Amino acid sequence: MKVLGIYGSPRQGGNSDMLLDEALRGARDAGGEVFSVHCCELQIAGCVECGGCDETGECVVGDDMQKVYPLLVQCDVIVLASPMFFYGITSQAKAVIDRCQALWCKVKLGLLPGQKRVFREGAGYLICVGATKGKTLFDGAELVAKYFYDALDLRYGRGVFVRSVEGKGDIAQHPDALAQAYRLGQNAVATPGWIVENQ
Repeated sequence: MKVLGIYGSPRQGGNSDMLLDEALRGARDAGGEVFSVHCCELQIAGCVECGGCDETGECVVGDDMQKVYPLLVQCDVIVLASPMFFYGITSQAKAVIDRCQALWCKVKLGLLPGQKRVFREGAGYLICVGATKGKTLFDGAELVAKYFYDALDLRYGRGVFVRSVEGKGDIAQHPDALAQAYRLGQNAVATPGWIVENQ
């Protein structure tokens, strides 16, 4: 099973990166073939709403997103990790997601009238870390992730969400969260379509 980790933080080696590292280690230990994308290393423009993908399902903007599309299509499991910025995911991660309008068009173009969609075997997951304790801290990020994965024909399997962690590397003081991330990676590979229980 192919697994893609999307590092959404502009701060490399930070808390969400460390959690994603653990998830990918768990996936690898379970026999998954692991790939990764660091959004902050890529030059990706936001969607320009040009309509170029409407008839083909192919994005016409020539930037680093063209390297990401094949991974999004080929991987059975995708794990997106992002710190919370103003109760949402980072702009770097959001640019990648917005550019998946082309893949959503491809899904629609592949359906016959009245045909129901068949989701792929795997699932998409979300890892988020926020500095505050807000009750709704992750609600917006989860909605974005759900519809991101929907555009990729993947079910949303929830994920790992950690509040009250801000300083770089402070997640190391939360071994339970790191263990949850590791188990996420393991279970995502061992049980295709696995859903993380509410935490």
